[in-house]
Amino acid sequence: MEKSKTTPDVYPMSYAGLTTGCNQKSNRAPITNYTSEQIETIVDELRALGAAAMIQGSGRVTKVRHYAYHWLGLEKVEAAIMTELLLRGEQTLGELRTRAARMEPINDLDELKRLVDGLVSKNLIVELTPPGRGQIVTHNLYPEWELAAVVKSVAAGLSSGLAGGDATEDSDDAQAAQTRFDSRANPSGGSQLATEVQALKETVAMLSQRLERLEAVFEKELGSGG
Repeated sequence: MEKSKTTPDVYPMSYAGLTTGCNQKSNRAPITNYTSEQIETIVDELRALGAAAMIQGSGRVTKVRHYAYHWLGLEKVEAAIMTELLLRGEQTLGELRTRAARMEPINDLDELKRLVDGLVSKNLIVELTPPGRGQIVTHNLYPEWELAAVVKSVAAGLSSGLAGGDATEDSDDAQAAQTRFDSRANPSGGSQLATEVQALKETVAMLSQRLERLEAVFEKELGSGG
């Protein structure tokens, strides 16, 4: 997603290019060191989800392209925002605007906030702290256990903030972050089984929506090819 915007001349990407891009030292958190075999496995998983496809490049080199716009139902600027969150994880709205603006223009924080609110309504972004100065958000494509770890990390960071009045405010934000995750993980307050059933229902609904988007894309491509 990033390279399709920042270096479109090398997109779609070969497996070698994907490996280099994933392991680059800039604009990444954390820094990774994936092997080519791991990249191929990940691409296979994304293809199974309908999020990516393999195409034949020049010189008979197999290349990979993403279907993020259709898979997630994104507009161009929304894709830039999601890309930065996928690259770096949780961040403040100010950081997110600066970083996403290298791919698509975002005039100010008010414009970003409107876009983020739209992505929250699509269940693609999670607000980790309450709206306002320094609000922290992240993407909602994590596995449940990983999102729980992110929430705890943010809450711990806020709890160990400045002393005095700011510490009280940080503590309130930390509690809010944990409460937001708890309500998301168990919205009905019921048993663990009820939570798991709800999560499965959400997953099925999400996959159904993605399948419908892909079918629409394929039908359009078939129609244009005819």
